[in-house]
Amino acid sequence: MITTDTATLLEDAANRIADVSRPDLQIMPRRVALLLRTSGSIAFDDDIEEALRDLSGEFGKTRNDMVRFIVREWMEKNTYLPVHEPEEDGEVDGRA
Repeated sequence: MITTDTATLLEDAANRIADVSRPDLQIMPRRVALLLRTSGSIAFDDDIEEALRDLSGEFGKTRNDMVRFIVREWMEKNTYLPVHEPEEDGEVDGRA
């Protein structure tokens, strides 16, 4: 039995996105989320690590929180996740 790693599955799905079923597309981000939650750290190239440090400082978040934020934003923008929209009648604390 051959096991395929999640990264290979994601790359294959990206290459043939029109042929991948919706349930399969839903499973893949869940696997990635599980891997991200259980992984100690993800190593990036130096330029990406520097950008993450800068963003973490600007947003006042940890590096891992910043990675989660970026992945969520990417998944929402590419319609892998539903977009979270603020409620019309919700509190905005003076911000729009």
